[in-house]
Order: sequence, then structure tokens, then C-alpha cells
Amino acid sequence: MTTDQPLSDDELAVIEELSAAATPGPWFVRVLDDEHAMSLVAVSVVADDGRGARWPDFDAREIVAATLVQQPRYVDAGDERWDENAAFIAMARDAVPRLATEVRRLRACLTDEESAGGGLAGTA
Repeated sequence: MTTDQPLSDDELAVIEELSAAATPGPWFVRVLDDEHAMSLVAVSVVADDGRGARWPDFDAREIVAATLVQQPRYVDAGDERWDENAAFIAMARDAVPRLATEVRRLRACLTDEESAGGGLAGTA
């Protein structure tokens, strides 16, 4: 799949299947810190309360992804975009299914327009 090619119906179906199978959203970015996982930037099903919860004061089953576990160095990004990556992952949980729905809606509009004899807008 390349970014300059339209999504095929099969690719769109895979995106929808993966979205439906993932842990339900919404997802949130959480910053956690303790002696076991210093500077943990995570994606969670529970919103961050701003207090930097320390294990065992948070349930590890709430965490769906991590973009940084600084000490020990289990998870890291070479470009140091831990917060940005976590924000993108959390946002994608709701945005990806919505985008797939919008693609289907727009394709249906085009099909309806073509069926009505209107052809594609801007074509001769």
C-alpha cells in the first residue's frame, strides 16, 4: 500500500476489521512514573489525571501501548517524539474508523451521482 494510491475496497475492509478488533476507545495519553518504569509515556483506556500515577496505583491492563519506557530502556523512539507518537496513536483509535466510514460515504455519493447520469464532477 503506497500513500499515492487510492485505497482498494479490500484494504478498506482490512482497516475496518482491525479497527473493530482493537480495544475499544476512546484512548488517552498518560504519563506515568515509578521506580520500575521511569518516564513511561503510554496510551491508555483511562484518561491521565495529571498526577503521574505510580505502579501499582494504576492497572497495567489499562495500557494499550507505550511510546517511552525510559528506565529500563524498554521502549524508545530514536527521534524522541514519544508524546507526539502517543497522541497520534490515541487519536487514531477514533479517527481511523471514522475515516473509513467517510470514505465509504463519499464513494456511495460518487456511485449515486454516476448512476443518476451526472458522471464525475469536473470530467468531460
